[in-house]
Amino acid sequence: MNRFNVFGGLIRAILLILAQVILFKNLVLYDSAFCFGYILIFLMIPMDTNRIVQLLTGFIVGIIIDSFYNTLGIHAAACVLLVYLRIYWSKIMTPSGGYDSGPKINVRTQGIVWFLTYSYPLIFVHILLLFFIEAAGFGLFWQTLSKVFYSSIFTMTVVLIIQYLFYKKMK
Repeated sequence: MNRFNVFGGLIRAILLILAQVILFKNLVLYDSAFCFGYILIFLMIPMDTNRIVQLLTGFIVGIIIDSFYNTLGIHAAACVLLVYLRIYWSKIMTPSGGYDSGPKINVRTQGIVWFLTYSYPLIFVHILLLFFIEAAGFGLFWQTLSKVFYSSIFTMTVVLIIQYLFYKKMK
């Protein structure tokens, strides 16, 4: 991974974090669907990135989001879990020919079916952990589960919109 790729990834991460704390934080549908667009940072980390770097990225981004949401580590825990599961999920999702060196993970290069299969379970688990930690138990199980379902659909939709608006197909 060269310096240009690292710099471009860092700029994208900063822009997504800013979009989350300025725009997506207030983007709520009917008090049951919340948007966590910053998840795209983790979904687009190149497959050949070191595991420790991925986990540290998850923790650092989670702590930054926690500082703006005043949630004391909830986002950090959910982000680290997302990155940890992504490492193994991406191995399961590896095509038969493998990935190219430094593959770009986005909907335009991989296709929508592959990208949905890859990203939706990770988004769902991230939001599931986030809301159940926030609820501090299973007392409001069905209400929390409905928030998880609607928020994951909403977040997936926003991630796809961002992908189609800002990422070009690689040749």
